[in-house]
Order: sequence, then structure tokens, then C-alpha cells
Amino acid sequence: MSEKPLIDVAQEKILSLSDETKFAANGIVSRTLLRTATTRVVLFGFTEGQELTEHTSTQSAVVQILSGECEFSLGGKPHPAKAGDLIYMPPNLRHAVSATKQFSMLLTLSKTETASATP
Repeated sequence: MSEKPLIDVAQEKILSLSDETKFAANGIVSRTLLRTATTRVVLFGFTEGQELTEHTSTQSAVVQILSGECEFSLGGKPHPAKAGDLIYMPPNLRHAVSATKQFSMLLTLSKTETASATP
């Protein structure tokens, strides 16, 4: 079942990310804020100690750390991240994330443009 985004693409909207961020005891909460044919924006709240195991995505990803601290593993290499950091991941990059403290992040996924043939 697909979660209904908080933003209707036909209408302008202003959201407070701090108000919309939710945390669950011993868990990860994700909320889809926006979904279009090419883009998806998801807000995450991680409780300390929670993690997403290594995986890949076929889409480009930009992660903005909004609060707290975490560790991102990008291509098998660990990188500490904190509020204010921005992470870019190209498609098919192996990555994982672990909450070293409670933290929140905004994930923007973008479908890659297909290269057009040059005459």
C-alpha cells in the first residue's frame, strides 16, 4: 500500500520539517512528503541505534541531515554525518545508515534522465 504524500502537487504548501518529523521508540519513521513522476521526497526520524542495512537504489539521492548524528556507509566506507550535512549518492551506490544519536533526515530521490541519442 502506497502512503499518500503530505503535499498535493497541484497546490502550494509550506511544511515545518521539525513539526512533521516523528520518532518511534526503537524504530524508524518515514513519511512521504512529495511524490511526482520523477521525484520522491521522504522525511525520516531514526531513534538512536536504528539502522538501514546496506542497499542500493536505481535513482540519484540527496540526503539532508536535519538533526542529530548518524553514520553513512557509502560504497563500504563509513562517513559520520550531523545536522547541516548534505550527502549525494549516484544510482546503484551501495549504502547504509546507522543512527549514532537520534537523528532526522530528508531524502530526495530523482529518477535519472535517459541520455538522448545525438545525431
